[in-house]
Amino acid sequence: MFGISELAILLIVLVLVFGAKKLPELARNAGKAARILKSEAKAMKKDDTASAPPPSKTSDAFRVRPGGGSTDTP
Repeated sequence: MFGISELAILLIVLVLVFGAKKLPELARNAGKAARILKSEAKAMKKDDTASAPPPSKTSDAFRVRPGGGSTDTP
């Protein structure tokens, strides 16, 4: 990943670009955005599993002949 020197250079560039007073606010906003994104992704995953019907044991769409071909081919 990144070494200590690369992280130090990145931090210096961030301080020069945004200023020392803006960095805590930017980090706080980035943390809030990450938390919101994570909670929304978790909620979407929960909704998908809750609303999905249970799979049927045999489905005509996925029935396969012993030779490897599907039953839909003439």
